[in-house]
Amino acid sequence: MDLYLTALKGVIEQSGFIALNMPTLVMLIVSFVLLYLAIAKGFEPLLLMPIAFGCLLVNLPLSGIVDPGGFLYFVKFGIDHELYPVIIFMGIGALTDFGPLLANPITFLLGAAAQIGVFFAVIGAMFMGFTIQEAAGIGIIGGADGPTAIYLCAKLAKHILPAVAVAAYSYMSLVPLIQPPVIKLLTTKKDRGIKMEQLRPVTKTERILFPIVSTISCGLVLPASVPLVGMLMFGNLLRECGCTERLSLAAQNEVLNATTIFLGISVGATMSAESFLTVATLKIIALGLIAFIFSTAGGVLFGQLMKVVSGGKINPVIGAAGVSAVPMAARVCQKVVSKEFPGSYVLMHAMGPNVAGVIGTAVAAGAMLTLLTK
Repeated sequence: MDLYLTALKGVIEQSGFIALNMPTLVMLIVSFVLLYLAIAKGFEPLLLMPIAFGCLLVNLPLSGIVDPGGFLYFVKFGIDHELYPVIIFMGIGALTDFGPLLANPITFLLGAAAQIGVFFAVIGAMFMGFTIQEAAGIGIIGGADGPTAIYLCAKLAKHILPAVAVAAYSYMSLVPLIQPPVIKLLTTKKDRGIKMEQLRPVTKTERILFPIVSTISCGLVLPASVPLVGMLMFGNLLRECGCTERLSLAAQNEVLNATTIFLGISVGATMSAESFLTVATLKIIALGLIAFIFSTAGGVLFGQLMKVVSGGKINPVIGAAGVSAVPMAARVCQKVVSKEFPGSYVLMHAMGPNVAGVIGTAVAAGAMLTLLTK
């Protein structure tokens, strides 16, 4: 009997129940909330669900899963050394049709204008006491580009990566809720009803040359942007060249899906109670929301300017698609317009600034790395 009690006592003393504390319980609840949002509400489930489960795993006491030699210790190698975001950019490139952007290159400016929230949040973060490196990582949330936010934070401010990653992907999933009120505030019903001319056909030669020329141009101007922009364009070249269909399909599916799983779990594994439950986390989440709202507003306001310059031929709503949540932001623009004008279609026009936003956010990250890396 004594031997049985001793063994039972030993099991209890080595169980996770002994090490449970309030911060750990709070983080377990956070993981449950994220799982609910991903599964029940469909908020960016392909990444939010792995992040939530990674958070669950890392906050189970005494598991050793992130200790040296543990499973997540090795899985996190890909995020500690920026591998996962770069591979994901290749998959995004393989999935992306740059045709609408090439058919109407002026929409590149809308993608650039929608980065205003990034720099606004950088300034705000510095006023709130963050370092310039931390502020850069926080500001990139405004681009609504999770992989870029993770990539930049991993290089400049790894200690705030958990909060930045969760904020970035949360706001990406909330695009349909956040953007419509901003769009309606900054446009009139007449603006939203503007019908745009049909886009011209884009030749295969243009489609093939674009990723090559873009890589060279960005690489020469901002060498720090090459990992993200280069792999984005490589994935797109696989799609457009016409002779690598198997590789393109692999980049779009198996490679992208596997990397997304490991990226999400790795991000979740950084969400331990001691690193996540801080006042700084609340500030980052608030600044991320402000950055995203200002990015949307910047795109719409520049769309208003382009409407005037074009003589009323450009619907300013498409400026909201300048953030890099592809293709969700473009779909939101279409939904806002079609709700009031069922016969109006701006989706393909909105895809131009939408894919420009992906490039713009990557270039903004490259500029920050160039200026801030010691």
